Amino acid sequence: MFAALMPFIKFVFTGNRRWEWLPIFVARFSLGLFFAVSGYHKLFNPVKHEDLIHLMGEIGMPFPEFMALFLAAVEFFGGLLLMVGLFSTICAIALTIAMIVAIITVEIDAIIPKGIGFLDWMSWFLYLPQVMYVILFVWLMITGPGCLSLDYYLAKKYKLDEEGNDAV
Repeated sequence: MFAALMPFIKFVFTGNRRWEWLPIFVARFSLGLFFAVSGYHKLFNPVKHEDLIHLMGEIGMPFPEFMALFLAAVEFFGGLLLMVGLFSTICAIALTIAMIVAIITVEIDAIIPKGIGFLDWMSWFLYLPQVMYVILFVWLMITGPGCLSLDYYLAKKYKLDEEGNDAV
């Protein structure tokens, strides 16, 4: 009886690397879609673009018009590239930087209450969606974009995957 349970017990403790490509793909594609849509609205919806310019000025960002356009373009094009898995690590780095800047310049002061203890502060901080985006981007940088990506295809084509780092 115990021997029959061993595959399940092994799965519970170690997972199954054969299916690793699926959560990598879902995370990369869904993050890409989210940022592509967000960036699209900031680029092509005049009201949202003006709101972003106003926010940039309000937080003291230099050159608010340029920075709003730059951020929206990074989100839109970075999101599109993440969806297809092209230059995924570069996009993850750029979007991580954008999220860290958003956390520091906007989210901490606007969302987290003042004068609370460290554990309460950490609870509020970890609840910020930008923190989870950063965690997922770092994970994607480390795992790579997965086998359902143009990066993977190009790495195979140009034999850049010879160290055995296949994410299949």
